[in-house]
Amino acid sequence: MHAWLCENPVGVEALNWKEMPTPVPGKGQVLIQIQAASLNFPDLLIVQNKYQMKPELPFVPGSEYAGRVQALGEGVTHLQVGQTVACLSGTGGFGTHTLAPAKLCMPLPEGFSAIDGAAFIMTYATSHHALVDRAALKAGETVLVLGAAGGVGTAAIQIAKAMGARVIAAASTDEKCALCSTLGADATINYSRDNLREALKTLTEGKGPDVIYDPVGGELAEPAFRSIAWRGRYLVVGFAGGPIPALPLNLPLLKGASLVGVFWGDFARREPQANAAMMGELAQWYGQGKIKPVIDRTMPMNDLKAAYTLMGSRSVKGKLVMVN
Repeated sequence: MHAWLCENPVGVEALNWKEMPTPVPGKGQVLIQIQAASLNFPDLLIVQNKYQMKPELPFVPGSEYAGRVQALGEGVTHLQVGQTVACLSGTGGFGTHTLAPAKLCMPLPEGFSAIDGAAFIMTYATSHHALVDRAALKAGETVLVLGAAGGVGTAAIQIAKAMGARVIAAASTDEKCALCSTLGADATINYSRDNLREALKTLTEGKGPDVIYDPVGGELAEPAFRSIAWRGRYLVVGFAGGPIPALPLNLPLLKGASLVGVFWGDFARREPQANAAMMGELAQWYGQGKIKPVIDRTMPMNDLKAAYTLMGSRSVKGKLVMVN
């Protein structure tokens, strides 16, 4: 097998494409022949030693992938050799093969492509957990999605629309805003050109959005929160914009609003039955055509460094997927 090996987490430039022995699955593990692996923001942070999870060195990055089960470890009974699965295990995806915990593998039903499978779990699980569980979104409410053309943003638009919400998508270019419109966004804001607060005031007739989905952070957080509706819910999803913002705590008080943390990974670990039910609903929605990952492009697995450069340029719409 071959894989991108991180032996020194100082950045993407230190990754090396290496040949190594194909591993044998242990108890509770499966060996997966990787067909596709998506690039997520944590995959950049982890090779820079900036992510909250610090894998033991050396490690193979690539948190999310899909492929065919080649071998089963002891005690694995719910999967079969030859079955196509998707997995989000945190590491291991950027190679030709990997060992994955069987309990984290999601069997892909017929018609669910490996490319879509590799771009599915992190973005859709995060967005569903955020909007349905944490925000208790109701039909007819208005959702503002920041960073709306990215992986989690495009998933959030689709899920909010599937729930009957009105969606305002905010992104950094007209091209990205146009993509959001094709996904069902009812209105868009180009926040690199338009004043976010003024645009929201106009689009909501002064009421403000009921739910704000924020995977960006940075300088957008405070003006967005100042625009929130009475009893609004502000979802803290991530900080792709770089700086972690600090909000004056009088703002939630004045708006009767909630500041809500979204940590899907720990939700899945602490509440596995609720997470399994959620993933089942998402797979059903995929089969019904309500949701489908937005794939910016696919690239060969050995072109990973170029893919990282593209992601860092903020030009990616949806997900980048590496393929073998």
